[in-house]
Amino acid sequence: MINNTLYSLVPAKRISYGKVIWPLSRIVPALALSTLLISCSTIPEPDNTSVGNETEKSWSQPQDPQAAQYLSECREDMGKATQLFTALEHHKNSNTLLSAINTLDMLLDKSLSKASLYRNVHPNAELRSAADECQQQYIELLTDISLSRPIFNLLENHDTQKLNALDKRLVNNMIRDYKRSGVNLDDESRDKIRALNEELLLLGQTFNKNIREDVRTVQIDSKQRLKGLPDDYIEAHPVNEDGQIEITTNYPDYFPIMQYAEDDDLRLELYREFRKRGYPDNQETLKNLIQKRHQLATLLGYDNYAQYVMEDLMISNPSNAENFINKVNTLAKPQAAAEYQQLLKRLQQFEPHATQVGDWQKTFIEERVKNETFNIDSQELRQYFSYANVKQGIFELTETMFGVTIVPWETEVWHDSVNAYEMYEGETLVGRFYLDMHPREGKYNHAAAFGIQDGIKGQQPPIAALVCNFPGEDNPNALMEHSQVETYLHEFGHLLHALFGGHQPWLYFSGIRTERDFVEAPSQMLEEWVWDAETLKTFAKNANGEVIPDALIKKMNASRNFGKALWTRHQMFYAAVSLNFYNQNPDQLDLTQTMKELQNTYSPYQYVDDTYFHNSFGHLYGYSAVYYTYMWSLVIASDMFSEFENAGLRNPEVAKRYRDAVLAPGGSKDAADLVKDFLGREYSFETFAKQLESKP
Repeated sequence: MINNTLYSLVPAKRISYGKVIWPLSRIVPALALSTLLISCSTIPEPDNTSVGNETEKSWSQPQDPQAAQYLSECREDMGKATQLFTALEHHKNSNTLLSAINTLDMLLDKSLSKASLYRNVHPNAELRSAADECQQQYIELLTDISLSRPIFNLLENHDTQKLNALDKRLVNNMIRDYKRSGVNLDDESRDKIRALNEELLLLGQTFNKNIREDVRTVQIDSKQRLKGLPDDYIEAHPVNEDGQIEITTNYPDYFPIMQYAEDDDLRLELYREFRKRGYPDNQETLKNLIQKRHQLATLLGYDNYAQYVMEDLMISNPSNAENFINKVNTLAKPQAAAEYQQLLKRLQQFEPHATQVGDWQKTFIEERVKNETFNIDSQELRQYFSYANVKQGIFELTETMFGVTIVPWETEVWHDSVNAYEMYEGETLVGRFYLDMHPREGKYNHAAAFGIQDGIKGQQPPIAALVCNFPGEDNPNALMEHSQVETYLHEFGHLLHALFGGHQPWLYFSGIRTERDFVEAPSQMLEEWVWDAETLKTFAKNANGEVIPDALIKKMNASRNFGKALWTRHQMFYAAVSLNFYNQNPDQLDLTQTMKELQNTYSPYQYVDDTYFHNSFGHLYGYSAVYYTYMWSLVIASDMFSEFENAGLRNPEVAKRYRDAVLAPGGSKDAADLVKDFLGREYSFETFAKQLESKP
């Protein structure tokens, strides 16, 4: 995943990233469990204390038939995986070693990807719990795989001279990963790693569970307090039997309030509740998570967890990450200061004595400035983005650019609102995907691309799912914000990466298997198409069938860069929190105080008392120290997009070259080489820098 998703940290009118959700199934030992992206997990404390081999395990017995059937399938898959692992440790034929690893990896991928999906989206609460347990039961097996000396020895002794370049890369990478997992350590240290892996998984899952389940509400007693909100929002929030109107911290409620509500007190009240999600439960959980990760890193020979997790990424080390964060922050400061003064000046028209812009005010005031400076009204704009038209427009864009066809796929789905599709290139199946796009109780409440089945060339097609929370389930003509359209296309970019990249011979390289600080770049680049007039005119139509006017598109683009520097600095605050929570010994680390200090250093907006955003910052588990990834990827995305700017955004020749060079290889090359293959040169920081320095 990566993930993704800024977990509510992105202003409603700025880029709204989702993420990729990675399965546990990748056999890469270095990811062991402690660094896997097990996002939005809700695994409860297990009833059993033994997580040993299959005969010693204690499995629950769900009363619900659907949950019982699912758990039986999981248990069967795990039994098969255990047998494959045992056989692999005694493998004798070097010619079939890699195929044997691939077979095990495919089974783990199948079982654990399904668990990851179901515990986040399935409407049956008991089945979600069963999926939690399924993943729980795999912990020790996966750790055993990551610390297997017999497999490591087989790989180290493998004669790579006879291998082709891809197979040699596979062996060398796995040897590196095994070393990073601690396979060479003494038995006592390896036992500590096992224990830490189990503790870390439970801590991370508890952290995310506390975020997901902490939905807070604000009660208001009059519709007058909703002044400024779109009519459909007001209609969707009737007065209840107690004479109150309930506003929740769920995204569909929260972001419109931040953007449109004229009631400043309402915005501040809801903001405070939003920034308290996960508090106080996650204070201790997060601290324990950070401490255990530090213990793991030092046990493996690293100074801190940031050093460990960055070693095999593009950024390489925490020093480079810190320099990057500071470089971007410094670059953004001049333009951010000018933008801030514009916001403050506009705020003073409401509050003459205001001396600063609050974090809860920025989106509302920015909306006003854009409206008045560029004559752009988001409520006028949203009439052109019905859910049905947006979905069809994204399908048509994909088909035009990449020469594929998307058709319905007749298959079982987990909820009536879920749609399934197949993608073909001529008569060849590229992959399959699901769209689970509307909110419901118990469902993952952000936006993400979930892997379901990584494709293996000649053996199985890639399958993925988009999980979002957009309007349109009951009424396909329900309206979306332009920022939601941007999010939709971003997530679809992850899905395309998974499908186009899902045709490698080894699961290790299949799909979105590049370095973690590159995976967002393709999706970020694809967001550019929702600003393109030619693309917008293919689907952006209002209820009367009128196409979005050229004048409105021009105004939309003219206003696009306003606030970008402010947003960038605030993002560097989040990146600095992520880095600084993990680049030091956490024993004396005061999470709340450190967060406050970093906000004062990096963000244009001051800390609001009695808020604890780090308690709901889900990336502190999934991405740990590497939240800088989003901006790092954006730098590369900006440079890659320049190729389309020069040749035409809907140019199929450039799109094919991009697909072949960047998406289709999956992880078979280093990310820097993928970009170089596409650009014909090394990627550059300059394109991004010019965009950041440009005035709106």
